[in-house]
Amino acid sequence: MNDIKKSPINSLGYQFVDARYLPKGKDEYYLRNLQNRSGVQYRQLTAYELEVLVRNRNTSANWNDILVSDAFTPELVQNCKFFGLIRIGKLEPYFLEFHNLRRPVGFYNSTIISCDIGDNVCIDNTNYLSHYIIGNDVMIVNTNEMATTDHAKFGNGILKEGEEESIRIWLEVCNENGGRSIIPFNGMLPGDAWLWTRHRDDQALQDKFREFTAAAFDNRRGYYGKVGDRTVIKNCKIIKDVWIGSDAYLKGANKLKNLTINSSAEAKSQVGEGCELVNGIVGFGCRVFYGVKAVRFIMASHSQLKYGARLINSYLGNNATISCCEVLNSLIFPAHEQHHNNSFLCAALVMGQSNMAAGATIGSNHNSRSPDGEIVAGRGFWPGLCVSLKHNSRFASYAILAKGDYPAELDIPIPFALISNDVSKDELIIMPAYWFLHNMYAIARNSWKYVDRDKRIDKTQLLEFDYLAPDTVGEMIVALTHLERCTGLAVAKQEGHRRKLSDEEFIALGAALLRESPEKAETLEIIAEGWENSDRKVRLVKVGQAWALFQDLIAYHAANQLLRLIREESVGNFAELMTLLPSTLPLQRWVNAGGQLIREGQLQQMIGQIHSGRIKNWEQVHLFYLRQGEQYATDKLVHALAAWKVTTGITLRRGGPKALGALLLQSVATKEKLTKEIFVSRAKDYTNPFRKMVYESPEEMNAVVGRLQDNGFIRQEKEALRKYRREVEELVKKWKLPT
Repeated sequence: MNDIKKSPINSLGYQFVDARYLPKGKDEYYLRNLQNRSGVQYRQLTAYELEVLVRNRNTSANWNDILVSDAFTPELVQNCKFFGLIRIGKLEPYFLEFHNLRRPVGFYNSTIISCDIGDNVCIDNTNYLSHYIIGNDVMIVNTNEMATTDHAKFGNGILKEGEEESIRIWLEVCNENGGRSIIPFNGMLPGDAWLWTRHRDDQALQDKFREFTAAAFDNRRGYYGKVGDRTVIKNCKIIKDVWIGSDAYLKGANKLKNLTINSSAEAKSQVGEGCELVNGIVGFGCRVFYGVKAVRFIMASHSQLKYGARLINSYLGNNATISCCEVLNSLIFPAHEQHHNNSFLCAALVMGQSNMAAGATIGSNHNSRSPDGEIVAGRGFWPGLCVSLKHNSRFASYAILAKGDYPAELDIPIPFALISNDVSKDELIIMPAYWFLHNMYAIARNSWKYVDRDKRIDKTQLLEFDYLAPDTVGEMIVALTHLERCTGLAVAKQEGHRRKLSDEEFIALGAALLRESPEKAETLEIIAEGWENSDRKVRLVKVGQAWALFQDLIAYHAANQLLRLIREESVGNFAELMTLLPSTLPLQRWVNAGGQLIREGQLQQMIGQIHSGRIKNWEQVHLFYLRQGEQYATDKLVHALAAWKVTTGITLRRGGPKALGALLLQSVATKEKLTKEIFVSRAKDYTNPFRKMVYESPEEMNAVVGRLQDNGFIRQEKEALRKYRREVEELVKKWKLPT
């Protein structure tokens, strides 16, 4: 039986906060008064105003609790029911217009309970509006229910006075069994979410994160919901315990409950038709449209959910789009694209700049006795059409998977690799450096477009979008050793070595072949071990080309970072350059902390400061991100030079100007090669007969897809090459570098 309580009508709108939760000497409005910062001086109604309100079929259980500003026009209030303390700003004879919705200022055909309402607001046909503070120039039209409870948390995973721990909202990201759960809070950055999901064995650190979150929010009962200035709400059904920023647009939503919807004039958020959002945080500049279902979620700023997407127990990073599909229990870093109806992502950590094709099923089943599997994918992850992956799997950066059902768990440590399932031979095929060999246009354009599409206003975390960065360069160094070892094993097998070689000897044997006779590597059967949880072969192809490319790219990255330093610091000569470079070049490991690359040593120091109490809150964690961003260029340069040293044995201190000259000229050759491949990989789309066959003539093809020579990105890259070559030539000449 439903527990329906009966109370006197004159008590409706009052006693919002139970007396036991009110501090001594405070009334139920003490928090409301803190929230209302309008500065309006309210007064009681005049006899004339009261007469007009009654004549216009308005009612109130207590007219003395209707307070208004001096610029109040009672004729603009018609057929409304008021309960509790109501405070009203200006009402002037205007009409408001937004996207062809035109409504007069004022209150019409609505029930309003205990609200503060700003200047020139339109509330029309709102059946139930309770306990909200509403800004100026707001439109609320055709809304069924809009209410706030005394224990509203607005999507934050906090507890109010008197509440049990069991009702706390957690996000069960990365793992379906809750082993990496985090407490959501407004303002949580991707780095925060990632940091909290890691180090699960460090209970003291986990407790600190809970303390940080609890301290950031007030556990007192009695906060009202808020609607910011110029927000428009129309044709919505249920809005409960929702905090809405300014300039938001909510239209036709079915249910919005326990949310913060961040919005501002510079970053407007929108929620559209048929959407149901429960227990979540919507970041600035987000868009949610057409039947979306999201439960226990965070959308970082400028992300989108569209076309029936389902986002559950997940964190979606900045500048990301999910539409049509289902995402569960995942932590997704910025710049993720997933927009096909039949793709599925579950229990995954996806490190951004990622794209999931139609039919991709990432985390299709669990290979354990419990749903506790995980997938970890470095940035640039791209599972192709109808790819099916098993828990647990792990991928280095820029892994692309060809169409196929991958039957076992994978651990692929090589970046920029094409991973293929050869069903006919029952083999897993790995092609390292695939992007540079066959699809340079795509990887180069992606790095450019992510920068162009980064719409964040708050850039506390410095996101890295370049495909050459400390994380990928570090992975290439690891990959070189893997390629050398696997090649050495193949050489030893072919040559029939009787003596069992050590791991170092296998690496040396493979390195010698790849350095001196890379073409011979293509004649070998090069097999990797431990990369797939199966007994079948994992075959590496084009190893010689990949090995040489990785070497060139590491050197090219070092040259780029040196040129940037010389350019930004206006370095005049080689001796001056040496004063700016460190005397030692340790190769440090880097981590991807929510899209921001940070030295692991620095991250561990920060964790130590959390333990010691030097870092006391999330604001100081965010300050750490900012400081790391400020020194990122310097740290990246040091890492680039250390990587060059590890792979070549060369340093500028020992090699002198001659080494610098050789490095710069080598980098020009590498950039020429990369730029040529950008053109060649795109040109294939114009020469492939199967691409051309749907057009009646070359002219029609150009009209549809555009002329190759007019491609803006290719022209941009050719111009960049010209400038780069000229910069190097001028520097070599000015500094008189030996070549």
